[in-house]
Amino acid sequence: MCAVATATSSLAETPSAPLGLAVIISGRGSNMLAIARACQAGAVNARVLRVIADRDSAAGIAVAQSLGLETAVIPARSFPDKPAFETALAREIDASGASLVVLAGFMRILSPEFTARYEGRMLNIHPSLLPAYKGLHTHERVLAAGDASHGVTVHFVTAELDGGPLLLQARIAVKPGDTAETLSARIQQREHIIYPQVIHWIASGRLRWQDGGPWLDGKALQQPVLLEEEAS
Repeated sequence: MCAVATATSSLAETPSAPLGLAVIISGRGSNMLAIARACQAGAVNARVLRVIADRDSAAGIAVAQSLGLETAVIPARSFPDKPAFETALAREIDASGASLVVLAGFMRILSPEFTARYEGRMLNIHPSLLPAYKGLHTHERVLAAGDASHGVTVHFVTAELDGGPLLLQARIAVKPGDTAETLSARIQQREHIIYPQVIHWIASGRLRWQDGGPWLDGKALQQPVLLEEEAS
């Protein structure tokens, strides 16, 4: 894995217009909130154009509305099948005018057809140091395995579940007495740092999809950038 990247000048001028984001959620939307706040604070040259939920019960919709963001709810259960749901979801994303799709706690597996539609334009965040522990219940699995460290990964989305090109990871130590709940809380703190960071890279022109994969600062990104935990 790479060491954490140092600041470098952008390979392209920062676009005058903010990068448009469509953020897709299923729950309370804590990463959506972190991203939206970073955008509104000017730390990321991007703008959340629409927050879309696949569940009526998604608490993040009310959070987004409290920030003045445009929202939409597309209940997956109201569609006869996955293709119909994904058609409606794609229509909503495209209508928003977003250039980048950000999955933030979106709890559905997308079809190869859908992921191909947004190749190089869709991000996800996963609570493990991928490629380890794809899928659910990562904190419990790390504890059961007796691992000394745990982490979180931002990656581009492909048809393979949690298998797209890795971009940025944050690692934490597993402490004696840690539970799934304590690990989750510490991992979430790191999520709120690295997800806006990757979007910042894209918005500033440092990170781009080129020749079928990610390039950072003019070089093909072969291994994810790694952000180590600060010593306490």
